[in-house]
Amino acid sequence: MKFRPCIDIHNGKVKQIVGGSLADQNNHAEENFVSEQDAGFYARLYRDSGIQGGHIILLNPEGSEYYEADVEQAKLALAEYPGGLQIGGGMNADNAKAFLDMGASHIIVTSYVFKDGKIHYDRLQKMVDAIGKEHLVLDLSCRKKEDRYFIVTDRWQKFTEEEVTIELMEQLAVYCDEFLIHAVDAEGKAKGIEAPLATMLGNWSGIPITYAGGVGCFEDLKQLKELGHSRLDVTIGSALDLFGGTMVYEEVLDYISKSS
Repeated sequence: MKFRPCIDIHNGKVKQIVGGSLADQNNHAEENFVSEQDAGFYARLYRDSGIQGGHIILLNPEGSEYYEADVEQAKLALAEYPGGLQIGGGMNADNAKAFLDMGASHIIVTSYVFKDGKIHYDRLQKMVDAIGKEHLVLDLSCRKKEDRYFIVTDRWQKFTEEEVTIELMEQLAVYCDEFLIHAVDAEGKAKGIEAPLATMLGNWSGIPITYAGGVGCFEDLKQLKELGHSRLDVTIGSALDLFGGTMVYEEVLDYISKSS
């Protein structure tokens, strides 16, 4: 298990939000925390801690009045930590290379590939051709429906027909370097992980998976480590003291380093 930090950017600010609350209309999101620091501050912190593989997420869609402000924040972070951070949010085969050139190590993709409820393998191949498999992270963020987890797109508001299963991950792993999986219904609530999802993900030993959603205390980290058989990396957002929570950043790093 590794700690993968995050920098979520919404309306030009670093924020932590309740995952399922994000909406394009009026650029709305239910906020847990709005930082007074810019994205570069967090990138310097992660760089100085020697943590690689964190992710920047642009939460406003391209075309939003705030999109360019989000991108400017991302540029600050990538300039501070070139090669140390991934980026997602509105990524496609036309703009992905530009973000790599800004300093991102990987491009995180969801809606461009999972469109109209299904996987578009032609788009997936186009993305691989544009940036290379070694720079691609597929975001399989999901919500629960009838005790099954389905990939969601468009700021996590639209269900696809694609269920997150080991078989699906096997099929997609040939196209990408990692998976990022938010348990959306738990995201931003810090009230416990999605144990069935973590269990399923932990039963696969393929490419790296970063799990996000619901971690609120060190007991949750322990449970994720056990259910994930130490294979799952973890993101902590709203529960971290950096974002107004109670879990102390340095203690998280120490806990994970000792448990790895």
